[in-house]
Amino acid sequence: MSTRRESLSLSREVPPPHGGATILTAGAPVDEARAAMVLVHGRGATADDILMLREEWSAAGFAFVAPQAAEFAWYPRTFLAPLEQNEPHLSSALALLGAIVDELGDRGIPADRQILLGFSQGGCLVLEFAGRFARRRGGVVGLSAGLIGPPGRRWDFTGSLEQTPILLGCSDTDPHIPRGRVEESATELGRIGGKVDLRIYPALGHTVNRDELSHVQRMIDGTPGGRAQ
Repeated sequence: MSTRRESLSLSREVPPPHGGATILTAGAPVDEARAAMVLVHGRGATADDILMLREEWSAAGFAFVAPQAAEFAWYPRTFLAPLEQNEPHLSSALALLGAIVDELGDRGIPADRQILLGFSQGGCLVLEFAGRFARRRGGVVGLSAGLIGPPGRRWDFTGSLEQTPILLGCSDTDPHIPRGRVEESATELGRIGGKVDLRIYPALGHTVNRDELSHVQRMIDGTPGGRAQ
């Protein structure tokens, strides 16, 4: 199906710089879909770029939703910088994700039928959102990503992910994402109730691989309402 280049209308206001973001959709129309995947692009990329991933999956009944970051970045510094150095961009980006999740819920797709997936900077954002706003979701996927914050950050997330399936996939030689941060992220998200599948790939670099895509397909297949009955 073709991408509809129209912004998904949000009922919740989002502060700048990401307020008013263009939000592309594809697959099943949002108001008719039984499930949804929110796709969050990396630094320097576009919503169009990451929306192309949907061609890799069989996902009858899914709406695919991809927001566009202001100036092609969700926050200005590395994800390992002190949190305050990435403000107000980080809080704005988290608010945008929250507004999208809420909008989908208002349109009949509850959180347990939503998969949140991000790559690189977008994956870091997705993982941070899932930790800060823990609840049961259809799935959480961080590809070449980790929780946000400087080395030594002690996460104090509360709430429960209630056995939400979580995929963390990353190379052991990723030039942007230290393996130790990915492992820390797996531990923290598991602590608050995530069912974490941590996959470290040897000498892969900073990319998405076939094994990760296959795992996401299984997550799609396991999402309630995500397949035609």
